[in-house]
Amino acid sequence: MGDYAVKRIDEMDAALYGSFKRARAELGVQSFGMQVIDLPPSFGGYPSHDHTHDDQEEVFLALRGSGELEVDGERMPLDADHIARVGPAAKRKVWSGPDGIRLLVLGGIPGRAYAPPAPSEIGGPEPKLS
Repeated sequence: MGDYAVKRIDEMDAALYGSFKRARAELGVQSFGMQVIDLPPSFGGYPSHDHTHDDQEEVFLALRGSGELEVDGERMPLDADHIARVGPAAKRKVWSGPDGIRLLVLGGIPGRAYAPPAPSEIGGPEPKLS
C-alpha cells in the first residue's frame, strides 16, 4: 500500500457537535495542523482568539459557502475567491454567511516542528472555545 490517505470529510472524527473535523489526524498529517470547520448559516459563535500561547499562524480557505474573517476588528470576505493568513498575535473570528461555511484551516509555527495539540487527535478532548 502507498503512503497516502483519502477520507470523506463528513465521516471524520469530530468535536463541537460535529463542526470541528479532525482532518489532520484522520489523514495522518504530522507536519502542520489541519482541521475542517463547518459553521451553520449566519453563525456568530466562533470564538475570537489569537495564538500568542503557541505562536501558530493560520490559513483560512472556504471550501463551500461564504462568510467573513474578522482580524483585529476588521472584517474581510471568506469565499471561493479569497484565502487568508493570520499571524499568531492577531485576534481572529469567523462569521458565517447566509448559507453557512465549510472552512479548511491550516496552521503551523514558523521555524519549529509541528506538535499536534490534544484536541486535534482522534477521540481527543473538545477544543477550548476561548
